[in-house]
Amino acid sequence: MSIDAANRCQRHRAIGSGYNAQYDESPPSGTAEFSLPPVDRGKDAWLFLAACFVLEALVWGFPFSFGVFQDYYRTHEPFAGSSKTAVIGTTAMGIMYLDIPIIMAVQRIYPKPTRYAPVAGLLFLCLALAISSFSQNVTHLILTQGVLYAIGGSICYCPCMLYMDEWFVKRKGFAFGLMWAGTGLGGFTIPLLLELFLNKYGFRTTLRIWALAVFILSAPLVWFIKPRLPFSATAHYRPFNLKFLVNRVFGLYQLTNIVQGVGYFLPGIYLPTYARVYLGAGDFPSALTLLVLNVGSVIGCVAMGTLTDRLHVTTCLGIATLGTAIGTFFLWGLGSNLASLYVFCFVYGMFAGCYTSSWPGVMKHISSIGAGSREESGGSSYDPLMVVGLLSAGRGIGNVISGPLSGALLKGMPWQGQAAAGYGSGYGTLIAFTGATAVVGGGSYMFRRIGWM
Repeated sequence: MSIDAANRCQRHRAIGSGYNAQYDESPPSGTAEFSLPPVDRGKDAWLFLAACFVLEALVWGFPFSFGVFQDYYRTHEPFAGSSKTAVIGTTAMGIMYLDIPIIMAVQRIYPKPTRYAPVAGLLFLCLALAISSFSQNVTHLILTQGVLYAIGGSICYCPCMLYMDEWFVKRKGFAFGLMWAGTGLGGFTIPLLLELFLNKYGFRTTLRIWALAVFILSAPLVWFIKPRLPFSATAHYRPFNLKFLVNRVFGLYQLTNIVQGVGYFLPGIYLPTYARVYLGAGDFPSALTLLVLNVGSVIGCVAMGTLTDRLHVTTCLGIATLGTAIGTFFLWGLGSNLASLYVFCFVYGMFAGCYTSSWPGVMKHISSIGAGSREESGGSSYDPLMVVGLLSAGRGIGNVISGPLSGALLKGMPWQGQAAAGYGSGYGTLIAFTGATAVVGGGSYMFRRIGWM
């Protein structure tokens, strides 16, 4: 092999390893065999990002809309009266968060089959929904609408994260933020459709309609969810340098991430009930709380992703924490009418809902530490995408904990009638806990200021 060809191969391996900031241009003309589409711009990059946005909305929007199904299952046969219906939603969302690092590692090891993972995962996901429509008890729903859906969704979705690292470099935070904003859009539109279908057709027909709709809407898009780099540039890569797990900086990021995740999901579980029980709102005004929250998260995710491209991630997390804490402690805790609750929902969605969009900034910070340790030791650097995968697993831990914890916080309706406004509604401990976990979630800002990070 000529020296020039060897240098080009080395260059593309560097791109594939995640440290591609300096390689933001396509190779020089005249090297057709190595010609690649440009990063951060161009038709291919934007089509890839658009496809990821829609897939995010459909795959993640469904479990985030499970509250509509939960209300239906609790009041309709053959599931009426079951105390386990909530487990369906927490199973789906928890597994999708927790299995991401595992599936991502496998797909890193086998890049060629991963090209077909979006199609395989989509078929698996839609089949799980179709099988779920034949369920006769809640256990069937947990296995199909919960476990099988989550596995298919993760297989389908993980290539979006893997390939994003190849398509976007200088605008990586913006790209991840825009993709993750799809969850907010799905959480806004999908519940409206599902509620309409459930009331008109029942759950069996609704699940079949949705399985078909997801396949029709997603199938044309999976063609665009493809790698930018040739398989030969990434086949050598193995994602098992996980030494960052024992790094103090990552440990502090993960700790605050888990704590924030424990509190983050609580308003999404109880806001409609709070509006209906404490403020006397009707069914639609109560459901509107979640829709407003999801609209706020769409805006917040894009804004946070853009900020992480320009500011240090701890500064971004400090901004998110400040907005979340003010919204929770003052707008929700001291609010006493539906208007103030809607303002809180928007503020909370915008600031708390954007927390995951800071992960590209965390990935950049940890990667810079890994690059420094590689130069000192002469070994391999950290895998940046596994940082995001393990942060996702931490988020899943928070999600799993939040369900049973919320029941304990509301047991006996503490502080009811003993405090002002929302704090005296019976949900006061939940409001205070949500605000407190938000403050801890931004602890990395303080840790950096005192020299721990």
